[in-house]
Amino acid sequence: MRFLIAAGVLLASGASFAAPADSLLDAVQQRGSLKVCTTGDYKPYTFLREDKQYEGIDIALAESLAKSLGVTVEWVPTTWKTLMPDFLAGHCDMGVGGISISLERQKKAFFSDPITVDGKIPFVRCDDTDKYQTIEQLNQPSVRLIEPPGGTNEAFVHRELPKAQLELFHDNTVIFKSVAENKADVMITDASEALYQQRNYPTLCAVNPDKPLQYSEKAFLLPRDDSAFKAYVDQWLHLSKATGEYQRIADTWLAKPDE
Repeated sequence: MRFLIAAGVLLASGASFAAPADSLLDAVQQRGSLKVCTTGDYKPYTFLREDKQYEGIDIALAESLAKSLGVTVEWVPTTWKTLMPDFLAGHCDMGVGGISISLERQKKAFFSDPITVDGKIPFVRCDDTDKYQTIEQLNQPSVRLIEPPGGTNEAFVHRELPKAQLELFHDNTVIFKSVAENKADVMITDASEALYQQRNYPTLCAVNPDKPLQYSEKAFLLPRDDSAFKAYVDQWLHLSKATGEYQRIADTWLAKPDE
């Protein structure tokens, strides 16, 4: 009885209850497209081919997510340096392409549940693997590092390897060539990328990919405070892994050549 009286007082006074905030979950379906930011330069997760078509693990996953919503993907090109500004400016609904979860990014955005576990390792000429095993060996003035600007690789180097020489190289698709040609000694990158790229550069080796220098996880970048959209993406990802769809997509890129 007291509840009914209180409710009547609120209605009589003109008070109203706030409606649930709009979610991208609804907006995307109404629009008919899912806007996705991606760099297109990070195999095996995202790569822009010469024919202007994207491919990679996260590309296929984003297309699967869009299909589950009954919409198409609208790709939004970005770079590692401009990923967060583009995302926060609302140029896209989500970001994909081997994006590492970090606390700095978490301050400004949500992440999906982790897609995969990864970690930073040295990628070096195979003859030099013994020279670059530890942080102490890497953090020397004589060591020439090369990294793409704006991502977690550069952040790791600034934080952990401040004594080493650092060159920022803007083309992440051919950055490995600099190490192979002895123009740089080490690229710090994720184990998954190094394991994939050593297929293309037989003189380069991933150093201790099972024991990374830093633990990390990869996920989709999502808008902060949109719980409904995040819940849908997480549930879709859970089902994708449970049904084997995720593993089939990943194996297309990560299975060993002789498998």
